[in-house]
Amino acid sequence: MCTLQLLMLPVFVLMLPEGAQHQPSFFPTGAVPTPAVLGPVTQGGPIPTPQDVPGIFTVGPTPVTPSMPGNRTMDLFPVLPICICDLTPGACDLNCCCDRDCYLLHPRTVFSFCLPGSVRSSSWVCVDNSLIFRSNSPFPSRVFTDSNGIRQFCVLVNNSKLNYSQKLQKVNATNFQALAVEFGGESFPSALQTQLPPLFYRAGDPILTYFPKWSVISLLRQPAGVGTGELCADRNPAGFLESKSTTCTRFFKNLTSSCTFDPALDAASYYNFTVLKIPTGLTDLQNMKFQVPVTLASQASPPLLVGNTCQNAVSQVIYDIETNGTFGIQKVSVSFGQTNLTIEPDVSLQQEFIIHFRAFQQSMSTSLTGPRSGNPGYIVGKPLLVRTGDTSHSMTLLQSQGYGTCSIKRYEVQFGVNAISGCKFRLMETDCSRLQQEICQTLHGRPTPEHVAIFGNADPAQKGGWTRILRRNCSVSIMNCTSCCFIPVSLEIQVLWAYVGLQSNPQAQVSGARFLYHYKTIRDSHQGTDVHLTTLVNFVDITQKPEPPRGQPRMDWKLPFDFFFPFKVAFSRGVDSQKCSVSPILILCLFLLGIFNLETT
Repeated sequence: MCTLQLLMLPVFVLMLPEGAQHQPSFFPTGAVPTPAVLGPVTQGGPIPTPQDVPGIFTVGPTPVTPSMPGNRTMDLFPVLPICICDLTPGACDLNCCCDRDCYLLHPRTVFSFCLPGSVRSSSWVCVDNSLIFRSNSPFPSRVFTDSNGIRQFCVLVNNSKLNYSQKLQKVNATNFQALAVEFGGESFPSALQTQLPPLFYRAGDPILTYFPKWSVISLLRQPAGVGTGELCADRNPAGFLESKSTTCTRFFKNLTSSCTFDPALDAASYYNFTVLKIPTGLTDLQNMKFQVPVTLASQASPPLLVGNTCQNAVSQVIYDIETNGTFGIQKVSVSFGQTNLTIEPDVSLQQEFIIHFRAFQQSMSTSLTGPRSGNPGYIVGKPLLVRTGDTSHSMTLLQSQGYGTCSIKRYEVQFGVNAISGCKFRLMETDCSRLQQEICQTLHGRPTPEHVAIFGNADPAQKGGWTRILRRNCSVSIMNCTSCCFIPVSLEIQVLWAYVGLQSNPQAQVSGARFLYHYKTIRDSHQGTDVHLTTLVNFVDITQKPEPPRGQPRMDWKLPFDFFFPFKVAFSRGVDSQKCSVSPILILCLFLLGIFNLETT
């Protein structure tokens, strides 16, 4: 009877329904889902392995999220309705591949990399491959082996609303050598290699300039301070699409001669050249279509020595550069700030150099809008935005200067970062109400914040995007003491915030803020004494996380231990006389009878 069972086994397997048979994987061991599954797999092409695809994590039952290959370019704008890294209105944010102000159809041609959240990443849900006999899913699926040797079956999640962010690749001791081989190179490239200039500027590239009068090629400079004295380094190049401000100090031993002969004080030295629109203009310097003249946006007078004063010395230089993606620089304008210097030994001058990039033909009203602290939700480390009247600015804390006294400069409050600062305040006012008002302005900063932005991209013109800061009167009087003054010595800023929106792309919003004061009593004989003032900010996370979804499968699911019990008993090798009983035969007969009934009907 046992022999009869073994002979009938192949017949039973062949008669099983098609969906119950185990389907072999069409991909070899080590195959891994990649973003290429958005379309059909190319026949004959190599199957990438987990080491070939950066950004894959397979720890626990979390979905596998591979990053997009670096050599793949696609139009990214239609697929990202929310660009969370677009922090500067009217300007192209560096490496933000979804910023529409960059006007780039293929951002990877200009940017060296894309910030997390600016490209669409593929989202996969995986389970143990032993649970899957056949996939009837209309979505792309793959089978791969993780680092523990476990084969996993993964299905691409076709939900565009859940795919805004991707996991960053982790570099550790195990994958460092592989990454070094892929991305490493020579530390010092050979100077003998002659290369043609690139077709267009990439982010961070130095901007080429041309002096037609002397036929000299140079770079656009942005002097920066170096060393403890912040002395000006004039050879610091400006980077393409890198909007920034630098300050430095110049010292003059003989200002009488330097006033008219030093080019750093002459405004003409900052615009007597042209800017190359694209680097390929180096091959044809006589072609004016590759050259952009620097136009004056403000009046600039030459330096003039009048008596004991050097007039019209340059104190500020502002370049406004309009770009049009890979078409290069379209317009350059410069404006100046000038001052008068008194001729004296070892006179110094602090200069400021600002370079601002914006999209070509973008309205100036948009570009003058303040930078965002997130789009829409706050980004940790960005300034906390507040509003006073119709003007928005950053919330600040006290900052000390030499000997610990309070400085005019203040620290910016960074979202999500708890901080504390303090300084010494000299009590010089004798009137109590005026003293209280002066200390309150020192604690708050000028102007005093009235509202806090709910999101990082709040517009001052839209009142619904701001919430009022809860506070009580900073000045408090004492009823029982006529020779006392109750002054505030500490300000605690409490900010309540929470994550809202999708769990795959949460956005941080401020729910509320309040000012808490701590006071101290002083006597009338307080003039000339010092009081230590303190400001601190505390961020409290009040996010209420929902219950985890129950529809997602887990990779560690297992079948019941006795699921295949009758078949294991009937068809196991080395059966004894008890296993060759009537029960297995009866089971086979019932299966065959059912199949015959289906055929006859």
